[in-house]
Amino acid sequence: MDRQQIKSIVESLLFINEKPIELKELCETLSLSKKDIEAATNELIAEYKSRASGICVVKVAGGYQMCSAPGNEEWVKRMYRERGKQKLSVAALECLAIVAYKQPITKMEIEAIRGVNVDGVTKNLVDFGLIKIAGRKEVVGRPFIYITTRKFLEYFGLNSLKDLPRLEEFIELAKEDKVLQELTEPLFKKPETAQEEIGKNNESKNIENQTNNSVANQDTHEQKEVT
Repeated sequence: MDRQQIKSIVESLLFINEKPIELKELCETLSLSKKDIEAATNELIAEYKSRASGICVVKVAGGYQMCSAPGNEEWVKRMYRERGKQKLSVAALECLAIVAYKQPITKMEIEAIRGVNVDGVTKNLVDFGLIKIAGRKEVVGRPFIYITTRKFLEYFGLNSLKDLPRLEEFIELAKEDKVLQELTEPLFKKPETAQEEIGKNNESKNIENQTNNSVANQDTHEQKEVT
């Protein structure tokens, strides 16, 4: 099988698949070595790029995928107003960003950073397939720990987690974007601060409970005196 035939087959396989195809799967399908497949695929990528084609082959989630050229995004959107991707709320994006950068992480740790309950948000992200449970943390209560999934990489067009922008890069971007600033601000909260907030919340609850008990005891005592 010559190089041109290999490229032709790879191109067909990428064309008919909506999701990225891993290099291992291509090797098994064509019964060829990793070196042969990579060489043919890289040539294919270069050929599309050299002729400014409307489609391109990219590396996504550890595999290869055929998609429309990024420069034509405006016109693709114009034809398909309703995008197929599930839309995420700001709260979901914030929670997802925390998991992406802090993983593996428990729900309690996410809540400590965000400062609000995340039961519904984490459930939705799991249902969407963007995060998943990856075991339990070896601490008291053994809570579930969450990590991102391969679908997360596909959704954001990343080849690996190494392609995530560095947190420092968000600082400059956030200065000019209020929404982005609100989204990324929790990521820079120190763990110690988060734990202190948990302690303060627990302390406030204890004080509130003690106050309620004192009031209840006082009412009972007054009722006995009246009797």
